[in-house]
This record gives sequence, C-alpha cells and structure tokens, in this order.
Amino acid sequence: MSDATTGLPPGLTVLERGWLSSNNIVIQGAAGTALIDSGYCTHAPQTLALLAASLQGRALDVLINTHLHSDHCGGNAALQAAYPQLRTLIPPGQAEFVRDWNPHALSYTPTGQSCPRFGFDAVLVPGSELSLGDAVWQVHAAPGHDTHSVILFEPVSRTLVSADALWQRGFGVVFPELDGDGAFDEVAATLDVIEALAPRWVVPGHGAPFTDVAQALGVARQRLARFVAHPQQHLRYATKVLLKFKLLEAQSLEQSELLAWAQATPYLARLVHQQFAELPLAQALALLVDELVASGAARQQGPHLFNT
Repeated sequence: MSDATTGLPPGLTVLERGWLSSNNIVIQGAAGTALIDSGYCTHAPQTLALLAASLQGRALDVLINTHLHSDHCGGNAALQAAYPQLRTLIPPGQAEFVRDWNPHALSYTPTGQSCPRFGFDAVLVPGSELSLGDAVWQVHAAPGHDTHSVILFEPVSRTLVSADALWQRGFGVVFPELDGDGAFDEVAATLDVIEALAPRWVVPGHGAPFTDVAQALGVARQRLARFVAHPQQHLRYATKVLLKFKLLEAQSLEQSELLAWAQATPYLARLVHQQFAELPLAQALALLVDELVASGAARQQGPHLFNT
C-alpha cells in the first residue's frame, strides 16, 4: 500500500495487488471518494475488505475502469452491490456491450476468463476532465494494449494512472495485434503521449508506483521494437500470459484439465494453432507448459501443473 508518505499526492492510496488483479487506486477528498479499477472477480472479497479499510467508514462514490479487461473490472459487480449509490464510469468504446452484456464481445468468454455482469452510469471521454476526490484529472486515450483504454493524469501533482499502457518494465500484451489489427504503432503513440505529459509519478496497472519515467519509457520502447521486429515473440508471449492467467486462477491443474480448458477457449486455441499448426493441441500445450516451467512460472509434478 502506498500513500502520501511515499510522495504520492495526499488522498491517493495505491492498493498494490498481485496477479490476477490489477492495482486498485483509492482517491479521497472532502468532495468525495473514488476507486480506479476493481481487480479480478475471484479477488472481490479481498478488494472489498481492502477498500473498506482504506475508506474507514466512508462510502465509495465513484468507480472508474481504465479499460474492461477482466483483471481491471472483475470486482465491479461486487462493489456495486456493496455501495448501491456508486456511480460507475467506463471508456466509451465498449459501452454498448456492457449495456447489453455481451461477454463474447467483451473478450471474457473467448479467453476463458470470468467477469460478473455490471452496469455503468457514464463514459470517460478522452480529452475531458473529471473531479476525483479534491483534484481534477484529465482523461487521455491510450490505445495499444487495449483499443479503448484510457489513462488518467492529475497535472498539479503530475501523477499518472497508466493502467497497462506503461509498467516499470514494459506494458501489457497488445491484444489488437493478436486479432490482426495493427496496434504496435498505437503503443508507440501512447508512450509518446505519456512522455509529453511528463509525469512525476506513475501508478501502473500492475506493480509498484515509480518515478523513473524516462527509464520505464526506454524499457517499453526497446520491448516494443523487439515485438515489431519479431511479432512471433509477441504471439508466444501473449499465449503464455493467457496460460499463466488460468494457472493463477486455478493454482493447480492436471494436464487433462488444462487441455479441456484450452479446447473450450477459442481465443487461446487459435493462438496456439498459429504457432503449432502441424501439432495436435495437446502436444502444442505440452511444449508451452515446458517453457513456463523452464522460466520458473510453473512447476510440474507428474500430470499436475502448479502455479509458482
């Protein structure tokens, strides 16, 4: 947990979460309370407990999602149930899919992830401003990792909530690229937007807040250049990220359970087929599992695969 004692602006608390969940950013002021991103659904009870401890009896007034991946909005439904007067704001690009609740279009069904249905009250329009706590935050479009993602910037303290557009050592999987929609240029453009904002503090979607923004941008640009030069590396990385996400959720799986899940998860099966077209899915998965184990991301014991 980080707060003003570490240099972040007063009233802003970072609940740094482990995977599966994104970080939760709590903002409090005389004018109200807000939360940016709500984590994954299986962590919702912990999210509620952490938030209650941070708010110390206050109600939550506003919930904001930087984008609608399951690890950033999976706790929305639980928060809306716990705080009935809560106003929820989401990026505009997929609002109709939330309104009509289309888990396929929202990516949850194809990726084999879960997200309980939630509603929203308004959209976050890039180029607009909104009051959170006692400060005014700017909304900036941040396509790349997700076409519809936004980032939030508070210009007085120069604090940036970067979501998955910039981490201390990289950025999130560029999902539009996996769908055949060129988005590496959008990643580069978003990094340029962040550089132009010149933040003093960056609060990423995953990992601790950091101040060495120039170094982080350098690492991100080097990583992007590798992916542009070798898109198969990005494809392999993304495939293993989805496998690791499932393993994080389950903690342990038998090989047969992993295969059954992959067979029922068309998004993953497609990515695997793109890399191992000549192999049956079971053999291809075995090779990917070997890579996860070799990297230390998993441990295998007989037919069982364990998260590490």
